[in-house]
Amino acid sequence: MLKKAFAVRPALFIGLMAVTLAGPAMAQQQPASGLGSAWPTDAQDVSRTPGFHAYAWVKGGVKYVQINDNAGNVLAAFATANGTFLPLPMGREAANLQTPQDAPATAASTSSSPGVTVYQDNSVSVTAATQSNGTTLLKAASASTCTNPVECSTHLNAK
Repeated sequence: MLKKAFAVRPALFIGLMAVTLAGPAMAQQQPASGLGSAWPTDAQDVSRTPGFHAYAWVKGGVKYVQINDNAGNVLAAFATANGTFLPLPMGREAANLQTPQDAPATAASTSSSPGVTVYQDNSVSVTAATQSNGTTLLKAASASTCTNPVECSTHLNAK
């Protein structure tokens, strides 16, 4: 009986170590989906610029756009419908997201580069510009000449 007890302890120890080491690996392999994910599996990357990843979803007539950096870190996200933009409180650069509803002459609008178009479809465009303090200014704007709101909110252009 004593011999069995000594055999059980190493087996339990090995099993515990296997579970402990496999936990993080299994967590990393689970697919991420949806708004806020580093690499959403339920939306296509529709970025127009290397170094950024842009994802868009449409649900209930509302378009959600998320911009990530090249490493998958969420920079900012917003929702838009009928020309109204709502910044979402997520991402490293959430405080540096400007929408048409923001005052045009804010302190965050000073940038050291003209910016590049990160995302654009028939109703929304997003540009990114490096600011003098090293952060990224993201500007979301209406890019629509579309007159049919249903059509405008359902067509997304891929790269």
